Amino acid sequence: MTYCYVCPHRCGVDRPENMADSNGIFGSCGCGMQPIVARAGLHMWEEPCISGTRGSGTVFFSGCNLHCVFCQNYDISCKGFGKEITVERLREIYMELIAKGAHNINLVTPTHFTEAVLQSLAEPLPVPVVYNTSGFETQDTLRRLKGKVQIYLPDLKYSDDMAAIKYSNAPYYFRIATDAIKEMYRQVGDYRLDDEGMLVKGVVIRHLLMPGMIENTKKVIDWVANTFKPGQVMFSLMHQYVPCGRAAEFPEINRKVTDAEYAEVEQYLMASTIEDGFVQEGDAACEDFIPCFDGTGV
Repeated sequence: MTYCYVCPHRCGVDRPENMADSNGIFGSCGCGMQPIVARAGLHMWEEPCISGTRGSGTVFFSGCNLHCVFCQNYDISCKGFGKEITVERLREIYMELIAKGAHNINLVTPTHFTEAVLQSLAEPLPVPVVYNTSGFETQDTLRRLKGKVQIYLPDLKYSDDMAAIKYSNAPYYFRIATDAIKEMYRQVGDYRLDDEGMLVKGVVIRHLLMPGMIENTKKVIDWVANTFKPGQVMFSLMHQYVPCGRAAEFPEINRKVTDAEYAEVEQYLMASTIEDGFVQEGDAACEDFIPCFDGTGV
């Protein structure tokens, strides 16, 4: 990893081992190799089959290989808040969360710390590992995770590549993300729930409906419906968009999704061949559901 090609940006920069040794040159993620974590705790606001009754053991990494202007986690994805830790401490955090009853270990935005994640998972955990990602992944990186990750939780943000460039600096996002999701499915296969309704393995594709972008969402739904059969993957239509980060600089997305917009998309989803998944109520579009990134559990 002397020269970093871990994500589709393929920056090729020589990332420092840690921030203290930085030469001031970073790639798109803005991070060194040592993991930086902003929060670790039991999280109740994932899909029901992931959070369950005890919570998902979420580890929120700082930095990101995307820089979505509307990011709800902007303080950690773009501003760099968090604490740099060792791989050994990362593994300890997993075990502490498991001891608290976590149904799984949920790695949020882990792509740029793939090396540390692989080291931390050298020994299998007694609960499933969730890889919670923007979907902007390379095939090479995903293949290295095979056998280490049981549940993939990718976003499929855009079918509109111009929107992907404008709002997330992600050229060719749709092709890259859809190829990534296919690789995820090849690794873990059809989703499986245990007797308590908890996800044991599989892929849950998330899509966040954004204001004024109904056609973008419909094309995402079409791709999922045309690519997978019922029983293969789950689809989660999210209704939690709240203007955050730099959204105020883009007037067309500086508002919540209207009830009419969501109703149209929900009806489109229900008319599709997608049978397995989740929709959100309108009250999910609230800042109360954004975690407090205060270093808890780190």
